[in-house]
Amino acid sequence: MKKIAVYPGSFDPITLGHIDIIKRGINLFDKLIILVMINPKKQGLFNIFERKILIEKSLKEFNLLNCEVDVYEGLLVDYLRKNNLKYIIKGIRAISDFEYEFQQYIVNSSFDNEIETIFFMTNYAYMYLSSSLVKEIAYFKGDISKFVPNSIIEDINNKINSLRELKVI
Repeated sequence: MKKIAVYPGSFDPITLGHIDIIKRGINLFDKLIILVMINPKKQGLFNIFERKILIEKSLKEFNLLNCEVDVYEGLLVDYLRKNNLKYIIKGIRAISDFEYEFQQYIVNSSFDNEIETIFFMTNYAYMYLSSSLVKEIAYFKGDISKFVPNSIIEDINNKINSLRELKVI
């Protein structure tokens, strides 16, 4: 039986830190589903379908096989149940991430105690990196090439520039 894990997140946009977690996750599982979800606490730059496309471009750039990208609006535990999945992977950058992710783990476990969450400590090179930081740098026309896959830099800059022209941001 194949071991399949879900890597949920908003991925707005995907960063090299996310790519690092994906690479490490596919070393442990037969298949990894990168699940693009809505975080109601965050206003997204890209809609979830645009994020899916950016992730697929990034996976192709890094030749990451045994991955698929899906989108879901709802509770993660509901997605897991619907797809008969039991494993979640998460990346942790700092203590604040751990506190939040531990809360999520407890809540998910209260819905289904067979769900297992595997936490990956971030690579020190990406400790400071977040999608919010990437968006801020791009907004001020900074170089984001050290932070995101090369294949999506133009997409990010074009999106920010188009919103800037519309005076939405």
